[in-house]
Amino acid sequence: MDLLKWQKELEMYRHFKTTFVLEGEILDKQPYLDVDGDFNLLTLNDYLNKKFHDLGYRVVIFFNHVDGFFSYNDKELSEFKSIIKKVEKTSADTERVLTSEDRNSKFGDATDLIRKALSNVDKPVIIVLDMASRYITSANLLQQDEQYFYSELFLASQIMRNPQSSDNKDVRLNNMMILIANKVNDIPAWFYISNPQVKTLNLVLPDSEIRESYLETYLDTFYGSDEFKKFDEEDVKKIKRKFSDLTDGFRNVELNALRDLMNNEKIKLENIEQAITVYKYGIKDNPWMKPDLIDRLDTLEKDIKQYVKGQDICVKQVSDIITRAIYGLSGIQHSSSKSKPKGIMFFSGPTGTGKTELAKSLARWLFGSEEACIRFDMSEYSQSHSDQKLLGAPPGYVGYESGGQLTNAVKGKPFSILLFDEIEKADKTILDKFLQILEDGRMTDGKGETVYFSDTVIIFTSNLGVSKIDPRSGQRFDIISYDEDNSDYNQYKRKVMSGIDDYFLNQAGRPEIKNRIGDNFIIFEYIQPEIGCTIAKSQVDKIIANLKSQKGIELSLSESAYNSLYEKTKSYLPQGGRGVGNAIEKLLINPLARVMATEKILTKATLEITNIIEKDNTATLLYNIK
Repeated sequence: MDLLKWQKELEMYRHFKTTFVLEGEILDKQPYLDVDGDFNLLTLNDYLNKKFHDLGYRVVIFFNHVDGFFSYNDKELSEFKSIIKKVEKTSADTERVLTSEDRNSKFGDATDLIRKALSNVDKPVIIVLDMASRYITSANLLQQDEQYFYSELFLASQIMRNPQSSDNKDVRLNNMMILIANKVNDIPAWFYISNPQVKTLNLVLPDSEIRESYLETYLDTFYGSDEFKKFDEEDVKKIKRKFSDLTDGFRNVELNALRDLMNNEKIKLENIEQAITVYKYGIKDNPWMKPDLIDRLDTLEKDIKQYVKGQDICVKQVSDIITRAIYGLSGIQHSSSKSKPKGIMFFSGPTGTGKTELAKSLARWLFGSEEACIRFDMSEYSQSHSDQKLLGAPPGYVGYESGGQLTNAVKGKPFSILLFDEIEKADKTILDKFLQILEDGRMTDGKGETVYFSDTVIIFTSNLGVSKIDPRSGQRFDIISYDEDNSDYNQYKRKVMSGIDDYFLNQAGRPEIKNRIGDNFIIFEYIQPEIGCTIAKSQVDKIIANLKSQKGIELSLSESAYNSLYEKTKSYLPQGGRGVGNAIEKLLINPLARVMATEKILTKATLEITNIIEKDNTATLLYNIK
């Protein structure tokens, strides 16, 4: 295994930099290769102590504002004190009289000692300042004592000294100062910006090579490792590769926790998917891994078409996406496919054409309940800072303890369909957040908890390409009308995609989101008259069935009544399936309620509708009661 980027940079720049700021994954364990090339995981402090001793340093001192100065052995701390005393006797700095009132700093003594130690010319010294993010209240608004503290450190960073190594007279080692911070901007910007002596190093999550090295090193400590070793070489490679893929985004400490969980739950390496599910969500049953899911794939299209009428092409596309998700082929062409959401789709088309209904039907089919479809109306997230409402406010801001609406929903239902309605109405900051979710399949909320989206299906819906909002009036108008000849689906789709392209490229300025969605744009057509008739009949049948089951009322419509109803619903078809529902309510349900009120029908009656007459925008039923 090769050194990490930050480790290489530390090796390179230590010869001509005095100060390093380490940020990022500072709480994770860091890979360390000993002289024999063996892989170990060490805390960052342990790593720095061991690394600098390997380089020839014999005085490696640590400091934080709680414990003060400490080292890994008393001899080094004594040596540090001796160096300070010698500098105090010889340095002209002692002529500068500083009382505790002058310093006005609880860190004054510490920074004074650090500065003196780094100015010594006898023995090379490393000083590691841990928890640097916690020394001050705000990097942008320093108190007087905090200003003094970092000013002293700034002056210390300007001292370039390379005392002769006590072990090798031919080696010169610089005195150096290391600051460990969660983020570099937790430190005053003037300390490191344009400071030629400071180098910032970013510690990142372990890559696939490190995760594979981890498994190689600790393989014997996994549950069932003896049986695992008996597998043939090719199967072993596949399982190791799967381990690396499924742990993408894991910290090294989380790999340790995963190993402990597998041992406690007696989960073998070949069942790593189950272990990942337990680790991420605390449950063993993953709906995506149920055996009957593959068996039911043959009926997926048929089952969805029971609820979504007239959108056979769309249903076919969705079926293909879900099929490859079930077989684990989603995004397989990408290196990080295992961490991405199971499916990413963009539904666009006229209102009322079945976009939401298809999403709900898919939730019923996949997860057994329509409640597994979690809907977000993106018009509610159109203001700046709406991303905090959706994903959680950062620490220190009002409401961060409660988390975000999206992250909380996914924590509660990790196996779900996330439906983002009218995505074009969302604030642009939210689109930026979606980039990470679509690419990495995870998001860290305001509380610092990782939320996984890798077992969700993400669906965006929109009217883009079919209608458009006038920026001056705020009114929506049709680009493609119902009355146009849209019988050529391919031509119709090209028109809609042209509008979608314009939005992502020009209006939103987020072409990368369109690229993340790929070819999964699913374009819904206007509801045609014959489909409108089918939808109307379906809704009438539901009314008849519900009246019979709930009230014992036998309702029927004559052929002329049916024909009259269907003919009148045609004018509502530009509004889609919802328009048909509105027509049924106006033409059948409302006048039926008046009949029941007039005839005092509460239960157990037989009612035949013989005709429907509409006059002055009001429908009246002709009927017989038996």
